[in-house]
Amino acid sequence: MPSSLETALSRGPVVIDGGLSNQLEAAGHDLSDELWTARLLRDEPSAIADAHAAYFAAGASVVLTASYQVGFAAFARHGIPAPETARLLHRSVSLARAARDAGPDRPLWIAASVGPYGATLADGSEYRGRWKSWSWVAVRP
Repeated sequence: MPSSLETALSRGPVVIDGGLSNQLEAAGHDLSDELWTARLLRDEPSAIADAHAAYFAAGASVVLTASYQVGFAAFARHGIPAPETARLLHRSVSLARAARDAGPDRPLWIAASVGPYGATLADGSEYRGRWKSWSWVAVRP
Protein backbone atom coordinates (compact mmCIF):
# COMPACT_ATOMS: atom_id res chain seq x y z
CA MET A 1 0.00 0.00 0.00
CA PRO A 2 1.40 3.44 -0.87
CA SER A 3 2.28 5.59 2.10
CA SER A 4 2.14 8.91 0.30
CA LEU A 5 -0.05 10.48 -2.33
CA GLU A 6 3.05 11.04 -4.44
CA THR A 7 3.76 7.30 -4.42
CA ALA A 8 0.14 6.47 -5.21
CA LEU A 9 0.15 8.88 -8.15
CA SER A 10 3.37 7.39 -9.49
CA ARG A 11 1.59 4.02 -9.64
CA GLY A 12 -1.38 5.27 -11.63
CA PRO A 13 -4.66 7.17 -11.35
CA VAL A 14 -5.98 8.14 -7.93
CA VAL A 15 -9.72 8.74 -7.52
CA ILE A 16 -10.65 12.17 -6.18
CA ASP A 17 -14.07 13.13 -4.84
CA GLY A 18 -16.81 14.11 -7.26
CA GLY A 19 -17.26 17.65 -6.05
CA LEU A 20 -18.41 18.63 -2.60
CA SER A 21 -21.28 20.78 -3.85
CA ASN A 22 -22.67 17.87 -5.90
CA GLN A 23 -22.81 15.59 -2.87
CA LEU A 24 -24.23 18.28 -0.59
CA GLU A 25 -26.95 19.24 -3.07
CA ALA A 26 -27.81 15.56 -3.61
CA ALA A 27 -28.29 15.34 0.17
CA GLY A 28 -30.78 18.24 -0.02
CA HIS A 29 -28.66 21.20 1.09
CA ASP A 30 -29.35 24.63 -0.38
CA LEU A 31 -26.06 26.15 -1.58
CA SER A 32 -27.54 29.17 -3.33
CA ASP A 33 -26.02 31.91 -1.18
CA GLU A 34 -22.65 33.52 -1.89
CA LEU A 35 -20.81 31.41 0.69
CA TRP A 36 -21.84 28.25 -1.21
CA THR A 37 -20.53 25.09 0.53
CA ALA A 38 -18.54 27.17 3.03
CA ARG A 39 -21.79 28.28 4.71
CA LEU A 40 -22.18 24.75 6.00
CA LEU A 41 -18.81 24.98 7.78
CA ARG A 42 -20.58 27.28 10.22
CA ASP A 43 -24.21 26.20 9.97
CA GLU A 44 -24.09 22.42 9.50
CA PRO A 45 -20.57 20.98 9.65
CA SER A 46 -21.86 17.43 9.98
CA ALA A 47 -23.20 17.70 6.42
CA ILE A 48 -19.68 18.31 5.15
CA ALA A 49 -18.28 15.40 7.17
CA ASP A 50 -21.05 13.17 5.80
CA ALA A 51 -20.27 14.24 2.22
CA HIS A 52 -16.58 13.44 2.67
CA ALA A 53 -17.45 10.08 4.21
CA ALA A 54 -19.78 9.29 1.30
CA TYR A 55 -17.02 9.95 -1.22
CA PHE A 56 -14.52 7.79 0.68
CA ALA A 57 -17.12 5.01 0.91
CA ALA A 58 -17.79 5.31 -2.83
CA GLY A 59 -14.12 4.72 -3.61
CA ALA A 60 -12.48 8.14 -3.60
CA SER A 61 -8.98 8.22 -2.18
CA VAL A 62 -8.83 12.03 -1.96
CA VAL A 63 -11.40 14.54 -0.74
CA LEU A 64 -11.17 18.32 -1.11
CA THR A 65 -11.79 20.55 1.89
CA ALA A 66 -14.86 22.80 2.00
CA SER A 67 -12.79 25.93 1.54
CA TYR A 68 -13.04 26.93 -2.13
CA GLN A 69 -15.38 29.87 -1.58
CA VAL A 70 -13.97 30.83 1.83
CA GLY A 71 -12.44 34.25 2.08
CA PHE A 72 -12.01 36.77 4.83
CA ALA A 73 -13.81 39.51 2.89
CA ALA A 74 -16.70 37.25 1.88
CA PHE A 75 -17.22 36.04 5.43
CA ALA A 76 -16.90 39.60 6.76
CA ARG A 77 -19.79 40.62 4.47
CA HIS A 78 -21.82 38.04 6.41
CA GLY A 79 -20.74 39.40 9.78
CA ILE A 80 -18.14 36.71 10.41
CA PRO A 81 -14.96 38.24 11.89
CA ALA A 82 -11.46 37.22 10.76
CA PRO A 83 -10.71 34.98 13.79
CA GLU A 84 -13.92 33.04 13.15
CA THR A 85 -13.08 32.75 9.45
CA ALA A 86 -9.68 31.32 10.36
CA ARG A 87 -11.41 28.84 12.69
CA LEU A 88 -13.77 27.81 9.90
CA LEU A 89 -10.85 27.26 7.52
CA HIS A 90 -9.30 24.98 10.12
CA ARG A 91 -12.65 23.24 10.54
CA SER A 92 -12.71 22.48 6.80
CA VAL A 93 -9.54 20.42 7.31
CA SER A 94 -10.68 18.87 10.59
CA LEU A 95 -13.91 17.62 9.03
CA ALA A 96 -12.03 16.00 6.16
CA ARG A 97 -9.57 14.43 8.62
CA ALA A 98 -12.39 13.01 10.73
CA ALA A 99 -13.97 11.43 7.64
CA ARG A 100 -10.59 10.05 6.57
CA ASP A 101 -9.87 8.62 10.02
CA ALA A 102 -13.27 6.91 10.15
CA GLY A 103 -13.09 5.83 6.51
CA PRO A 104 -12.18 2.58 4.81
CA ASP A 105 -8.97 0.83 5.77
CA ARG A 106 -6.89 1.99 2.82
CA PRO A 107 -4.75 5.03 2.08
CA LEU A 108 -6.90 8.18 2.06
CA TRP A 109 -5.78 11.76 1.56
CA ILE A 110 -7.06 15.31 1.92
CA ALA A 111 -6.41 18.16 -0.49
CA ALA A 112 -7.07 21.81 0.30
CA SER A 113 -9.57 23.42 -2.02
CA VAL A 114 -8.28 26.92 -2.67
CA GLY A 115 -10.24 28.97 -5.14
CA PRO A 116 -8.96 32.12 -6.80
CA TYR A 117 -9.63 35.44 -5.13
CA GLY A 118 -12.49 36.04 -7.55
CA ALA A 119 -14.37 33.06 -6.13
CA THR A 120 -14.76 34.85 -2.80
CA LEU A 121 -16.58 37.68 -4.55
CA ALA A 122 -19.38 35.24 -5.49
CA ASP A 123 -20.11 37.15 -8.70
CA GLY A 124 -18.49 34.88 -11.28
CA SER A 125 -15.17 36.76 -11.15
CA GLU A 126 -13.22 33.52 -10.94
CA TYR A 127 -14.34 32.79 -14.49
CA ARG A 128 -13.53 36.24 -15.90
CA GLY A 129 -10.37 37.03 -13.94
CA ARG A 130 -11.34 40.69 -13.65
CA TRP A 131 -11.33 41.92 -10.09
CA LYS A 132 -10.11 45.21 -8.73
CA SER A 133 -8.13 44.20 -5.68
CA TRP A 134 -7.06 41.18 -3.72
CA SER A 135 -5.46 40.30 -0.45
CA TRP A 136 -3.32 37.44 0.80
CA VAL A 137 -3.74 36.03 4.27
CA ALA A 138 -1.80 33.07 5.59
CA VAL A 139 -3.47 30.86 8.18
CA ARG A 140 -1.23 28.72 10.36
CA PRO A 141 -2.54 25.22 11.25
